[in-house]
Amino acid sequence: MVSLAVTVEGQVTLERELLQHLGVRPGERIDFEKLPAGELRVRAARPTGTIDDFFHALDGKVASENPLTIEAMNGIAEAGWAGVPDDA
Repeated sequence: MVSLAVTVEGQVTLERELLQHLGVRPGERIDFEKLPAGELRVRAARPTGTIDDFFHALDGKVASENPLTIEAMNGIAEAGWAGVPDDA
């Protein structure tokens, strides 16, 4: 167990080892969840998309210089189902 000191301002600095364990890099965020008995759950904050983002991905709101043809999309899907790597 790691024990950290709290500054006069109420701040705690997480050690590099803990940040690496969380998978957090500089500039990323950490979520804290209050649990009973004065405990906290700490986890890396991961951005999540909305269902609207998913539905609007292909409705003309995304511009592409070289749009894929139906044949190209089918080829990509077939390769994925066959387990062929992208760079093959």
